[in-house]
Amino acid sequence: MTLITLLLVLSIGIGVGVIMGLTGAGGGMLAVPALVYSQGWTMQQAMPVALLAVSLGALIGAIDGLRRKQVRYKAATLMAIAGAPLTSLGILAAQNMSQRWLMLTFSAVLLVVVARLVFQAKSQLLGYSQAAERQDAMACVNHKTGKFDWTLKTASVISLIGACAGFFTGLLGVGGGFIIVPLLRHFTNLSMQSAAATSLMVIALVGAVAVASAILHGIDIPFIFSLTFAFASVAGVLFGRRVANRLPSASVQLIFAGMLVCVAFSFLVKAW
Repeated sequence: MTLITLLLVLSIGIGVGVIMGLTGAGGGMLAVPALVYSQGWTMQQAMPVALLAVSLGALIGAIDGLRRKQVRYKAATLMAIAGAPLTSLGILAAQNMSQRWLMLTFSAVLLVVVARLVFQAKSQLLGYSQAAERQDAMACVNHKTGKFDWTLKTASVISLIGACAGFFTGLLGVGGGFIIVPLLRHFTNLSMQSAAATSLMVIALVGAVAVASAILHGIDIPFIFSLTFAFASVAGVLFGRRVANRLPSASVQLIFAGMLVCVAFSFLVKAW
């Protein structure tokens, strides 16, 4: 690995980690296209390397969240158990898709996420109270205990969120946080900080399964390159977690949305 390649890998890894630390999501969305463009790889080649970095970075972020008592670890474990089997299915689907259709699917998912980010940022800028909107959440955290009131409905909602995240983790090589965080915010009354921290734990668990599954399916992962990229991502996550509570979340979301729009349209152009 040349010096220029090393600096490029470190820069991309740190950038991916910072975004993941700030939002609890988005690491794989930037890591996969960054590796595709910078290394000239296919998406299938980039996915396991991106997942390794995202999973390790998410693990560090989850440990920090556990220390701050923001992680709902039972919910995270249930989501991981539900998502792990679907991860292998997603990987098999990705291996059987053409590069063009995989890029188009990736772009479509990015644009859906952008719409969600812009809508959420607009609500925050207008001062809407999200706490009030979540009084009728399908899965509720007890404000006295700080834990979920576990019912069959709560377990079903949490499991379905994990299953969706697992499939897209395998299919697109992303951590799944872009699904977990908004769905937790929509169907539960978790705060943004707790949803992001819980998401990081799920990403770490499901991502580890996805990387192992990719290796078992015969996908080659460059060891030195991957570890360098992963540790750079960890450094970025640690920094992102430190500043997460100091920056306006709406501003962070809009900047992230702008980056995703650029990536989505660049993939659309490349696919066509």
